[in-house]
Amino acid sequence: MKSLITVLLFTLLSSTLCLSQETTTIVSAEITFVFNHKDVTGNLLGFKSSSKIDLTTISNSSFEGSVAAKSIKTGNFMRDWSLKGSKYFNVDTYPKISFKSTSVTTSDNKIAVKGKLTIKETTKEQTIYFTRNGKKLVGTTTLYASDYGINIYKKDREKNKVTVKIILTLK
Repeated sequence: MKSLITVLLFTLLSSTLCLSQETTTIVSAEITFVFNHKDVTGNLLGFKSSSKIDLTTISNSSFEGSVAAKSIKTGNFMRDWSLKGSKYFNVDTYPKISFKSTSVTTSDNKIAVKGKLTIKETTKEQTIYFTRNGKKLVGTTTLYASDYGINIYKKDREKNKVTVKIILTLK
């Protein structure tokens, strides 16, 4: 009888510990952007991630991923070709756009992922705000392309504003 109770307690404790550490990874991502001043939309493909997401204690998570800069698509072949060139993204020299989190916090059902975003040779602090929607994390952030050496409008930082939306599908 004692051994039966011991086995039951061990099984219950083991399953509770497993449930309290629900970690997952990202299986795919949809990354879209809007260049606000011109209302130009586009997307980035080729997402790779080594993120580890703890759904129970989200602050224990780490987000890390990259996309191929050459994958930029805006629906206009000539514009895409120009953006990939040395004047803007310079994809031959800087093939990846990458992000690595430095902290993850939650507040009011939002997940704030603060980290380092690298575009070309510039790395800057950036925060992406996510909400959870089932097996997806839906995030947005705003940045200025000119802060990363991509100067569409050289004299007006506000005209270089880009809104980015990221939908991460979890395993």
